[in-house]
Amino acid sequence: PQKEDLVIYELLLRDFIGDHSFNGLRDTLDYLDRLGINAIELMPVSEFEGNTSWGYNVSFHYALDKYYGTPEAFKALVDECHARGIAVILDIVLNHAFSQSPLAQLYWDPNAGPYGKPRPENPWLNVDPAHNFNVGSDFNHESPATKYYMDRVISHWVEEYHIDGYRFDLSKGYTQNVGGDWNANEYDQSRVDILEHMADVIWNLDPQSHLILEHFTSNVEETALSDKGFLLWGNSNYQYNEASMGYNSNLSWASYQARGWSEAGLVSYMESHDEERLMFKNLEFGNFAGDYSIKDLNTALQRMELVTAFHLGLPGPKMIWQFGELGYDYSIYTCWDGTVDNGNTSCKLDPKPIRWDYWENPNRRRLWDVNREWMKLRKEHSVFRTSDYEVDLASVTKKRIKLNDPEMNAIIIGCFDVNERDIDPDFHHTGTWYEYFSGSTIEVEDIHASITLAPGEYRLYTDKDIGQAELYPTSTKDISIETIELYPNPVEDYFYIKGLRGTLRVEIQDIQAKTLFTKEYEGVDSDLRIQASLPSGIYKILIWEEQTARYYQATLVRT
Repeated sequence: PQKEDLVIYELLLRDFIGDHSFNGLRDTLDYLDRLGINAIELMPVSEFEGNTSWGYNVSFHYALDKYYGTPEAFKALVDECHARGIAVILDIVLNHAFSQSPLAQLYWDPNAGPYGKPRPENPWLNVDPAHNFNVGSDFNHESPATKYYMDRVISHWVEEYHIDGYRFDLSKGYTQNVGGDWNANEYDQSRVDILEHMADVIWNLDPQSHLILEHFTSNVEETALSDKGFLLWGNSNYQYNEASMGYNSNLSWASYQARGWSEAGLVSYMESHDEERLMFKNLEFGNFAGDYSIKDLNTALQRMELVTAFHLGLPGPKMIWQFGELGYDYSIYTCWDGTVDNGNTSCKLDPKPIRWDYWENPNRRRLWDVNREWMKLRKEHSVFRTSDYEVDLASVTKKRIKLNDPEMNAIIIGCFDVNERDIDPDFHHTGTWYEYFSGSTIEVEDIHASITLAPGEYRLYTDKDIGQAELYPTSTKDISIETIELYPNPVEDYFYIKGLRGTLRVEIQDIQAKTLFTKEYEGVDSDLRIQASLPSGIYKILIWEEQTARYYQATLVRT
C-alpha cells in the first residue's frame, strides 16, 4: 500500500494470539484480511531480556526473540502477509540497549551507580543518557560506531526478512543535543540529520519502505521530516476518548492538513499499545443525560462506531490497536490478577486477557462490521483518500468532514453530545444524496437545512449511490446468546435447527470465525433444514430470530 493509504493494525503477539507465535498469527490472517487492514505493525520482536515483555528492553537487535518462534516461521508469516497485500512493519528499538547487550557488556562499569553504567570509552553507549525519557543504556547516535551499527541493523531486517518498514521507538531520543530544552521540543538539526541518514540507507535497499517515527517534537521538526517522506505517529487518544465519552473534544490535530503539512504523513490513532482503552473509560467515566448513558455497554459500543467514522473517514494513514475493532474494554493498567491499578507501570506491562469471544457478542460484531465498512470504502473510492477536504472538528457537540473528489463528494456528520442536536450538513449541492449506513436517500433543496441527529448518531452521505453497508443486526437491549439444538450432529449432508420460527438469519463460521455461509429465511414454521456442503471440521452456527430479537448459537461437527 501507498503510505497515504495505510491502515495499520498494531499488535502484541503475546496478548493477541493464545500461543504467542508467528505461526499462530499466520493462521489468523484471514481475520485481519477480512477486516480490511493493509499493514501489520508488530511490537518489538528482537531478543529482549526476560521471558515475557512488550519488547522495548531489547538486548540483541539482530535476533528474533525465541518467545515468538523461529526465523523460518517469521519468514513464512511475512510471505503470507505479502501474498495477501499486507505490509509488515516492525517496531524497532534503537534509542537504547539493555545491559545484557554485548555493546554494554564489552565496556561496562558494574560499580557505577546502583546497577552499573557503560564506561566512558564505550564507542556506542553514553555513560549517562542524553535525555530524560531514556530507559536502559542510551545510544550515542552521533558516534561513527553507532551509525555503522544502526546501518547494519536496519539493513538486516529488510534484506533477511523482507519486511516493509519500521516504526522507530522514541525517535526523538536520537540526539546528543542535551543543551536544548527537551520538554520544549525544540527543533534539533542533528537529530533530523541522523534520521535522514537512516532513511537514505533503508530507501537505498527498498525505496517503498514505510518509516514511521514516534517523535512528538515541535511541529516545525515533524513537518520537515514529513516533507522528507517519513510518517509520524499522531496521538489523538485523549481527544477521541473525550469525544467518545461525550465531553469537550477537538479532533482537528488528527488531520495532517490542520498541522500545515503538505504530505499525508500523519499516522493518527485513537489507541495504541501505550494509551488507555477508549471503551474502558467509556464504561467508567462516560457522560449521561436522562436515560442515555455512555456507561451502558451497548451505548458505549455505539459511541465507538461514532469516533471510528471520524477516525477512518478522515483521509491519511491510520492505525488501530488490536481488538479495538471489537471494543476491547480492559484497562491498560489491568494486572495479572484482574485488578486495575492505575499508574502502576508493572501492571501496564502485564499480559492482558485475549478476548476472541468478543466476536460472539452481536453489538461488538457490529462495531467490527463498521470498521470493515470504512476500510472497504477507503479501498474502493478515491474520495476517502482525497487531499481535497475540509473539516469542522472543534465543535463540542457536533462535527463534520467534507470530502471533495471528481468521482463523487461525501459528507460525514456526527452528534457527539448526549442530547440530540441539529447539524448543518453543508452539502456540496442540491439534489439526491445517499446515506451509506442506512441505505436511505434525501432530496436536498437547501444545502444548509439542519439534520437532527440523536446522541451518538453519525451519517455518511454521498452524491453517488454506492450501495449500503452490510452490518450485523443488533439491539439496544443487553443481548445474551442462547444455545440451540441442531440435529443430526455430527452431520454429513444436512442438519435441522430445532424450535425456531418466523424470520431467521443463519450464519456458519469456521473455527477462525470466517463466515462461510449466511442466509435469511422468512416464514419458517417448522424445524429449519440447512444443506451443509462443508469439509470435515468443527463449525459455529449463529442464528438471529427476528420475532423474539434473540441470538442463538450451536457447535456443529462435520464428519
